[in-house]
Amino acid sequence: MKVRLIIEGKVHGVFFRDSARRKALELGLNGWIRNNSDGSVETVIEGEEHKVRKMIAWCHEGPPAANVTKVTITEEDHMEDFSSFSIHY
Repeated sequence: MKVRLIIEGKVHGVFFRDSARRKALELGLNGWIRNNSDGSVETVIEGEEHKVRKMIAWCHEGPPAANVTKVTITEEDHMEDFSSFSIHY
């Protein structure tokens, strides 16, 4: 399963990307995450469906200092076969 998420709210400056990377690696997921200039965070996640769903649930909360107000989820068909989960700068 592959999804693209746009996460909105207080998600910059709260270690969202690093926390998400650690959670994704813990779950055995691949993909990437980055801050967008509009204040949102964007991530692409690939892996087994039940693990991706756990990551989506985590993204609705984020790390303790975050305040997530909206998560837009787009399922994508084309798997990119990422080898790990990275932070894009």
